[in-house]
Amino acid sequence: MYRFLLTSRWLGGTVVALVAVAVCIWLGSWQLGRFEDRVSTHQDAARSAAAAPGEAVPLGSVLATAQSKVGTDTVGRAVTATGSYDPAHQLLVPNRTVDGRQGYYVLTPLRTADGRAVAVVRGWAAGSPGAAPAPAVPSGEVTVTGRLQAPETSGSGGAVAGGLPSGQLGTISPAALVNVLPYGTYDGWVAADAVPAGLTVVPTVQPQGGNGLSLRAFQNLGYTLEWFVFAGFVVFMWFRLVRREAEAAQDRVLGLDPALD
Repeated sequence: MYRFLLTSRWLGGTVVALVAVAVCIWLGSWQLGRFEDRVSTHQDAARSAAAAPGEAVPLGSVLATAQSKVGTDTVGRAVTATGSYDPAHQLLVPNRTVDGRQGYYVLTPLRTADGRAVAVVRGWAAGSPGAAPAPAVPSGEVTVTGRLQAPETSGSGGAVAGGLPSGQLGTISPAALVNVLPYGTYDGWVAADAVPAGLTVVPTVQPQGGNGLSLRAFQNLGYTLEWFVFAGFVVFMWFRLVRREAEAAQDRVLGLDPALD
């Protein structure tokens, strides 16, 4: 009943199916390897950050150029920045939660010698922005020590796209700051370790996507499942076609083939 599998047509079809299954499994395994590599890289970076000494390094050594970006390997890195605060462009960032309480960040740009500014969050205060006057901004040249944070995205950590009163900022990111500051900024922002009286130190905020593991890693995992499903579908279709052909051959042997009537 299965002698038809030895015909050239079925032998060719079987070879094609086997090749398709092999390709799907290979692509799925490759995507799975990419996922595992990204997870391993993230875990190594997290372990390195946890094991690294707490000595702060200059921000310029971490973000050396205007194109440098904050990555999962640099989030939480202790950095220093020297410059002068710009009180005229101080911003309040609402809808931020610390220790389970709702409040806002006090963000003051720190202008550095290279012309760019560092978005420094000098601390967190409970309540609504403007309910109490913000602490005075230090004058003259200062050196700030804090932890480097990744830019926020709309919808993460209380960030909003817009619609806020003047003097407030919904999302701490270069794209949002370019609309309210007359000068360029470094990527990300810095949470100051030493805060004025009345403010609370802002803890390190992990980027959106869990504990810093990028969305691309989970895309690799999704592609892995897709390729394995495709492989299973090819096998399913091959067996279905074989069964249908076998049933048709059996019908012909029994004289039940409509074509013979």
